[in-house]
Amino acid sequence: MQPPIQGRCLRALMHPDPSLLSDPFWAHPYLMEQIARAQEPSVWAIRDHVRALETERKPEGRPQPDYRRLHDIARHAIHVNETLDATMQSLEYLMTEHEYYKNLSHENATSASEDIHRRLRFFQSFIANLRSRSISNEKRLQNEIQLAFNTVAQHDSSITLEISRATQLDSATMKTIAFVTLTFLPPTFICAIFSMSFFNYGPDTGWNMSSNFWIYWVFAIPTTVFTTVLWTYWGDIRDMILLKKEQN
Repeated sequence: MQPPIQGRCLRALMHPDPSLLSDPFWAHPYLMEQIARAQEPSVWAIRDHVRALETERKPEGRPQPDYRRLHDIARHAIHVNETLDATMQSLEYLMTEHEYYKNLSHENATSASEDIHRRLRFFQSFIANLRSRSISNEKRLQNEIQLAFNTVAQHDSSITLEISRATQLDSATMKTIAFVTLTFLPPTFICAIFSMSFFNYGPDTGWNMSSNFWIYWVFAIPTTVFTTVLWTYWGDIRDMILLKKEQN
């Protein structure tokens, strides 16, 4: 196990190259080397997680993505990008200051300064490459997250389509039942009327109808009208009742 970055930096600074000590920026290449070594495993660790997601076998049936795991990896990928951006900005500022130091006088433009500047430029390129890899990791991870959402949505859409087809079949069955009911309803109604006690048939007397047959219509017509009106306005009545309960 590697020691913490603070310990590695101190160890690197304790054994510098004597030829570089003439430049006041001599410590920065050593520090940038340790920072780069600390950043690189983080980038490749995110890459390993993303690759594991890409090669993971998808289960049969309804997809069940681990959204929490996906977002945790995305959170770490964002943090890695943030640290790389900060490192690049600091390194660019450091190189600008070192360039300014070299241009102050010809005495400052020594071979040590040139060596240090080349090393800083190397680490700038190295960090930029890590940044490119980290951006690629984040985009690949976002692609996997989007794929997970789309896979679940596609599966749910297929289930919805199956439910729609089943509903259509049920609708056709209900239409058949309604047609059969409407076909036999008028004869059933007529049969029910003639089977009432208001009508009587005898071999000798034939058909006889009671003079009180009007009583049936007195009750049947208002009941039918009341039921139709109640069914028509039941929605409004229910809303009024619910509104009154909410006000109370």
